[in-house]
Amino acid sequence: INKRTVAPVIARYRDPANVAAAFEALRVEWNDLLAQYQVESPDVHTNRMVNVWNAYQCMVTFNLSRSASYFESGIGRGIGFRDSNQDLLGIAHMVPARARDRLLDIAATQLDSGGAYHQYQPLTKRGNDGVGGNFNDDPLWLLLAVAAYLKETGDWKILDAPVPFDNRLGSESPLYEHLQRSIQYTLDRLGPHGLPLIGRADWNDCLNLNCFSNAPGESFQTTTNKDGKIAESVMIAGLFVLAAKEMAAIAERYVGNAGVERASVGAPYDAAAEKMAATILTHGWDGEWFLRAYDNFGRKVGSRENDEGKIFIESQGWCVMAGVGLNDGRAARALAAVEKYLATPHGIILQQPAYARYYLHLGEISSYPPGYKENAGIFCHTNPWIMIAETLIGDGDLAYDYYSRINPSAREEISDMHRCEPYVYAQMIAGRDAPTHGEARNSWLTGTAAWSYVAITQWILGIRPTFDGLQIAPAIPRAWKGFRVTRVFRGVTYEITVERVGEGNAVSLIVDGKAMDGNVAPLPRDGQTRVSVKAVLGN
Repeated sequence: INKRTVAPVIARYRDPANVAAAFEALRVEWNDLLAQYQVESPDVHTNRMVNVWNAYQCMVTFNLSRSASYFESGIGRGIGFRDSNQDLLGIAHMVPARARDRLLDIAATQLDSGGAYHQYQPLTKRGNDGVGGNFNDDPLWLLLAVAAYLKETGDWKILDAPVPFDNRLGSESPLYEHLQRSIQYTLDRLGPHGLPLIGRADWNDCLNLNCFSNAPGESFQTTTNKDGKIAESVMIAGLFVLAAKEMAAIAERYVGNAGVERASVGAPYDAAAEKMAATILTHGWDGEWFLRAYDNFGRKVGSRENDEGKIFIESQGWCVMAGVGLNDGRAARALAAVEKYLATPHGIILQQPAYARYYLHLGEISSYPPGYKENAGIFCHTNPWIMIAETLIGDGDLAYDYYSRINPSAREEISDMHRCEPYVYAQMIAGRDAPTHGEARNSWLTGTAAWSYVAITQWILGIRPTFDGLQIAPAIPRAWKGFRVTRVFRGVTYEITVERVGEGNAVSLIVDGKAMDGNVAPLPRDGQTRVSVKAVLGN
């Protein structure tokens, strides 16, 4: 074994002084990272997770994506295109420079069509051919991640950065064009109802509506037996509405700065969002909740017409997060259905009723035992979408209740049942159909980390970056009298105090002693290092 490079390292750390210095440097690094967002709330579990452990898990998950863990190893998997874009949502405020690099790495694996390899190898930055592409939600996550980065940093120059397609020399185009192709990818792949085609799968890798595998050992996620021109996803439709709205806002600011009429630039994307939202309401509404999909035969999935799998969580979260049904009451009805049919004391299950047998036309989802993984397990990743959706209809109590149900710190009292670390989110908690309901599995590397962090910090506590400043829009439990947050935004420390004076979520702002209209604390002035914000909450 060649020890020439490691021997000097061993020698250096045999000196106790060097060990102490290394630990001190590590302490300083983590203090700096965690100091970007600190909260003093009435709940110890919120403080513990936001201030230390959830942020820590976001960094670990961002560093490794899903490419290495207790459960994955070797080169068979790789960094997920969708996964890494979501992971970035939880770390952009802590390490914006690294977030920028990761966005350019991800975009460089995008295909000319606007599609994406589902995974890429972290060392070579090449797409993972073994897994391939055609997971039709993948391209849209790039847009959400870039939007989050731009709001956090104001780094509009990233949109001009030359980025290749499929890491092919000579194919470089501005990142902005990659975003345009992400939107066009969906518009080019609409099904019979005008909803997005699902491809191999959408976010739910196990909803394989074009697979039809009956060969033992065959991969559901890499086998496609149908042409894929019928099966549609309502979840992708909701995701598209939000992504198109973000694209419109980016286009107005980015191209508008170059002197083009802003309204004419963003209008086509707004129109695409409105058209898709209308399509969802026409073809994606089941009467009490949003459908999940249409299968290869044009039949409804996630409908009261089904014997099993009548209601799914994903489309309820994404349609409401996109604003679909907020004005006509359907969003509230869908979330009421989630509470009625899917919510358990240990979290919100993925669908109900569980599949009791294997359905050839649905794929891997029906191959798991009832109550586990995608077959009616509490797939924790999806729970924050419902938390965010609840804040959008103004229900801070239920949003926070859902947050607490899967909060690892809050579950420490039931560790004998939970059976996972009390400081880190797990991918899954067994659902009500499982004999081990409440038991967690697959901790650490899960999109739950970033989404839970976003749900609590940006939507329940309500401190979120925008293109124009730092928005203060809490949706906290009615019993809370207030809280305090220290939030570093674009290099400036915002000291934020929220005080409840009445019912409701209306906000009045005082910034540096001056009353403000609206709920957005403006961008800091040049040379400013601290901003004092007082938010009065309640009608």
